Amino acid sequence: MSTSTTETSAVQTEPAPAATPRRTARRRGRRGPLATLATHGILIVASLVAFFPVAWLIFLSLGPDKDDYLHPGQIWHKMTFDNYTFVLRHTAFFDWLQTTLIVVLGTTAIGVIIAATSGYAVSRMRFPGYKKFMWVLLVTQMFPVAVLMVPMYQILSDLGLIDTYLGLILVNCTTVVPYSAWLLKGYFDTIPFEIDEAGRVDGLSPFGTFLRLVLPLAKPGLAVAAFYNFLTAFGEVAFASTFMLTDSKYTFAVGLQSFVSEHDAQRNLMAATAVLIAIPVSAFFYLVQKNLVTGLTAGGTKG
Repeated sequence: MSTSTTETSAVQTEPAPAATPRRTARRRGRRGPLATLATHGILIVASLVAFFPVAWLIFLSLGPDKDDYLHPGQIWHKMTFDNYTFVLRHTAFFDWLQTTLIVVLGTTAIGVIIAATSGYAVSRMRFPGYKKFMWVLLVTQMFPVAVLMVPMYQILSDLGLIDTYLGLILVNCTTVVPYSAWLLKGYFDTIPFEIDEAGRVDGLSPFGTFLRLVLPLAKPGLAVAAFYNFLTAFGEVAFASTFMLTDSKYTFAVGLQSFVSEHDAQRNLMAATAVLIAIPVSAFFYLVQKNLVTGLTAGGTKG
């Protein structure tokens, strides 16, 4: 009796088998149908909100009259590409394109080079005042454009750089370099210092180590800096309208203003031009978008 009672109690008190870790993980990681539906719904709404201004701009660019934006419903019955034809044939669009590409690409290249070397020097080298140097770069961003316009104009005039591509490129670099240097400095901090030491052991100079070992690892950060420089120079208006005096040397941002006068506004042509000038930005974004997310997140992991 005692033996059977002991066996019975052992069977009764035996704990139930615990759920396997795999099943638990599946239950915790699995979304319910309502959560999945809500997530997809939010993403769809966010995408529509983001795409609506672009779609609306394209729609308005198809209206043949300058006042069609006041009655957008009438555009459906008279859509045409005449606005694009007029912009390409009867305006200085291709001159604006040439100026914009020269200024934007020059600003991007020179700005990234200066910012990369500055960020690497502060990240790796301990020279007197290296911390204050980065703060000085930030201080330069505190002054409004209107305050800097007069001294910059005087300097460029003395150097003979008014109404020149190089002058506008250098002025744009004063805007893009400080932020890009901070961004790249933070990204260089994430690259192990042992890589620099290995380069020194192999006989590379500090510049050789930077050029051959560090820069290839910093491509995501360089892509982010280049994209920022590109967008800043592409959309800059104040400097371009002040330092470029010839109509054929206007950038796209300044050229758009030619469609608006004191008594008239050709909004249909402005919309068509805006759609056309968005193409270079979209192409550049497509080229660097693979590295953008990595560069934006990695640069902020270390101070």
